[in-house]
Amino acid sequence: MNNKYFTIITFYQFKIIKDKNDIITKLKDFCKFNKIKGTILIADEGINGTIAGLEKNINSFIIYLENFSFEKLNLKRSKYKYMPFQKLKIRNKNEIVTLRTKFADPTKISGKKVNYNEWNQLIKDKDTIVIDVRNEFEVKIGSFEGAINPKTKSFTDFKSFIQKKLNKSKDKKIAMFCTGGIRCEKASSYMMMKGFKNVAQLDGGILKYLEKTPKKDSMWNGECFVFDGRVSLKNELKDGTYKLCHACRLPISIKDTYNKYYEPGVSCHNCFDKTSEEKKKNLLERNKQIKLDKKRGNFNRFIKQSISDYE
Repeated sequence: MNNKYFTIITFYQFKIIKDKNDIITKLKDFCKFNKIKGTILIADEGINGTIAGLEKNINSFIIYLENFSFEKLNLKRSKYKYMPFQKLKIRNKNEIVTLRTKFADPTKISGKKVNYNEWNQLIKDKDTIVIDVRNEFEVKIGSFEGAINPKTKSFTDFKSFIQKKLNKSKDKKIAMFCTGGIRCEKASSYMMMKGFKNVAQLDGGILKYLEKTPKKDSMWNGECFVFDGRVSLKNELKDGTYKLCHACRLPISIKDTYNKYYEPGVSCHNCFDKTSEEKKKNLLERNKQIKLDKKRGNFNRFIKQSISDYE
């Protein structure tokens, strides 16, 4: 891994946890000492996180997790020339991915995991129902050829989609995918507990597929939204072209930046008429401060940090 880049890992594991507070305290101490930033969620059902730092520190973190018996992590690794997170957040949650149902327990049952090199063959099959488990704003940026968009605003809406659109397809072949695999694993568990017979999921999610599949063989169209400073990625995990609107936190394309309602750091066409004048004023003031700090060489968490800045 090039030492000019930060190492980013996305990871999760469904596993019954009984000492959440102890794990949270120890992970906070470890991450702060090793200058690791990002988000980690801990719940009774397991762990879910995306973090970034220097390669040696991230490698140490992965080994450190073994102290808590997280030895079967679904883990993806990538790199970026800037620190993609502004701070560290480690939270005690009810669920590591929120579905709000008792009919889902991936520690007991979930769909068949399909490797990235078998995925194309599965979704080319005309008898396979291919479903994008992500939210609508993510699907708009990119998806697999022929995939169904459930048009959900949040993951909890997926239960309603299944009930309304798939209830008569319990014997059909179903293939699901999401960014890193965690939403699919929980959704497949829910579906199987609801009587679906043949459910498969893309192991490692879109990120693993894009990493391992050459562009010439890829059936992915567009870009993939990621929940960090990179915003989006393309085939072979190359940097994407999307930015994030700092007012509404929705991704915006290069074309969107030419919209008359786009003002960097203040508004975009999605939120211009929804953002209060007071908030716009505060965002403008923040932008001025960022520019001043950049000019003066002062630290500001909204200024991108390279490895040399970090060290």
